[in-house]
Parts: sequence; structure tokens; C-alpha cells
Amino acid sequence: MSVPKLIIVGGFLGAGKTTLLGQARKELENRGRKVGLITNDQAPGLVDTVFLGGDQAVVEVTGSCFCCNFPGFQKALSSLAAWGADIILAEPVGSCTDLSATVMQPLKDLCKDQFGLTPFSVAVDPVRAQEVLGTRKSLLHKDAQYILGLQLGEADIIVLNKIDLLSDSEKDELIKQLEAKFPQARVYALSAREGQGVSHWLDELLASQEKPGHKLVDVDYDRYATGEAVLGWLNLTVDSSFQDRGGVRVLQVFLDKLKAYLKDKNMETGHVKVFWPCPEGTYIGNITDTHRPAVITEVKKKADGGPILVNARVESEPEDLEKLITQILKEVGRETSLAVDIKDIYCLKPGRPNPTHRYGQVV
Repeated sequence: MSVPKLIIVGGFLGAGKTTLLGQARKELENRGRKVGLITNDQAPGLVDTVFLGGDQAVVEVTGSCFCCNFPGFQKALSSLAAWGADIILAEPVGSCTDLSATVMQPLKDLCKDQFGLTPFSVAVDPVRAQEVLGTRKSLLHKDAQYILGLQLGEADIIVLNKIDLLSDSEKDELIKQLEAKFPQARVYALSAREGQGVSHWLDELLASQEKPGHKLVDVDYDRYATGEAVLGWLNLTVDSSFQDRGGVRVLQVFLDKLKAYLKDKNMETGHVKVFWPCPEGTYIGNITDTHRPAVITEVKKKADGGPILVNARVESEPEDLEKLITQILKEVGRETSLAVDIKDIYCLKPGRPNPTHRYGQVV
């Protein structure tokens, strides 16, 4: 009896992992495959889970990353296998690294007969790629940059995402530079948002005969801990009058105000995601750094109600981030007649990584 194939996609905050997994699921389901997904976060109230469906095909591992709660990850995998998934897509927390040693090797050793592992993919967007290559100045804390570099350094496949934002010459040059700096990995260029190149990447993963997780990286866990700790982590739920949300216009006002505040206060952004259901449709708003404008994507032509969700990962003290987001929501509410009732606030600073397993050699 065949076992489920497992596709793990790592990568820094804002790399487009969730969009990629959503496109991958659509492509695989069109091929007749039954697909399960695992999302991962430090706290509940995750936009990704709702965006990907929030049903029994999507399991959320919260409270810690896959590496620090490997039994929780195993439980999620087993539940999807029991549900009947023949392919499982999993997205670890965007600030995590050392996943080859703490997730890939334990899977090969402890779960070798339960899942068919595919090469470990790490997604990166063009701006962060240029920052790690040193061709663009980064506003990220140096230890957050350190995490980004480690993520690419342990990848079997580097997925250069968002190529719809690049010219052909820019794309080709970036691929060449990534291949030179990270020779252990193959580089695939695609646009998850447009669907371009996703099928080719999946074909490569599913047909591959190579040993996944073939590279371990040396990690300074003090720097790693600092790189995570500089990020304030906020998951927030907003109940409001569904009929009076003002639709995408009010979402745009909120994102523009927030981005202006973050830029003014020099608070570099890992990622801000907003799930915004309203009578005219359901939207996802994204801010991935202070360089680029916010992006709004319609994910459903209509909505059935439900709360607004805000997930923010910003270089900030958690209490300052909570104060800023709630202040802007209230400002927007006063200006647009949006009734704002803030509930279920989870605001934290990630603790020091403490993996369940950490292998010193490739299995």
C-alpha cells in the first residue's frame, strides 16, 4: 500500500508560502489527488488556516514550531493520513530554520515507512533574496537576516517566488546569483500568485529519487533565538458589524495607515496578513516589508460572515505592536463607521528554540 507523499515548504515570513501551498493543492486536486495541509504558528487565530479552507483537510499546529513540537507535527501528519490524504503539504513557521536537522532527519529516521519525503523546498521572494545576497540593503535585524541565510543554506530546492514582479533579465540574474551562493540547492523560479511554474516544481518534487534533507547547517542558537525574539508576534480577532465593513475600501485604508506607521517608526515587517470577509467578497491583505505597497487579493466572491483576523510579525516589542494595531483599527473604525470589537488577542515574543530532536548527521 502506498504511503502519502509529504511536501514541506519552508522560507521566511512573507515569502508567499501559503499562496504557493494553495496553488499546489489546486493543481494536485485537478490531477485527482487527495490533498491535506498543515499550517504552523506560535499562537492560534491563524489567517493561513482560514485561507486554506479551515476544514478537516487543514490541520493547524499551534503554540510552537514543528521542530519544537515534533510529536504534534507527527499527530497532524497521522490525522491527515487517516483522513485519506495521498499528498500532504506542510508549512513551518516563517522564522524557523535548522529544519533539516530537526524535522527532515527525524522524519527519515522515525517515520521512514509512513510518509514519502520529497526534497525540502525553501521559498524566498526577490527582495529578501537580494538582501541575503547583499545586493540590496536590508532593514531586518542582523540576526533575522542570519535566519534567512540559514534557511536558504539548508534547502534542497530554493523556490524563487513572485517572479511576476521581475523582468526576465532580473529573474535570470537572481537565479544565477542564488545558484552561486547556495550550490547545494537547485533553484526553481515561479509565481505562486499567477500559478506560473507551480506545476513544473510539483513534477520535480514528486518524481525525485534524491535523498531529501541532504544538507545540515551549523547554527548559532544564540543568534537564532535573538533573530526570532526581535519579532513581535500578534494574532488578533475583530468582531464587527458584517454588513457595515465597507468592503475592500476599508481594508485598503487600514493597510495604508499601518504601513505608513511602520515606516515612520522604522519597524521592519516580517509579514502582516489580514483576513477580511465582507458582503462584497472575502479578501486577504498583505504587507511583506516597508519597501513595497500592500497587496490585496480577492479569495472568494462572497462571504458568509465571520470575524476579521489580523496576523502581524514585526520587529517590535509585542506590547508596542498590540498598541499600534489596535490604535489603527480604532482610527479606521471612527473614520469609516466600522464597528470594532477586538477579541482574542495573542501577542508574544517567540521563545528560544528547543527542538524535540536535533540530528548531527544526515540520515
